[in-house]
Amino acid sequence: MRALKRVLAVSALTVPLVIGAAGLASAHGSIDANYGKGFFTANENGAGLAAVESHVGPDGVEHADFWIWADDNGVTGSFTGSGATTHEG
Repeated sequence: MRALKRVLAVSALTVPLVIGAAGLASAHGSIDANYGKGFFTANENGAGLAAVESHVGPDGVEHADFWIWADDNGVTGSFTGSGATTHEG
């Protein structure tokens, strides 16, 4: 049940953003917006890296985030990416 609630919450927050960005892209054919943020650390406990990037442009929207962590137990990480393109015709 929690998983369903999470999916609904994420969908409710994501859909207006994607629709709004697509609307902006179609209204302003030359729009180009980017966002990026990163973080890294290295200390006696291990080393890690994380980043998030988003882009809205004339061809659509894209988003990606990832993290990587390495310590005495090995290396672990995760990646998520999504996007939507626009086609006129």
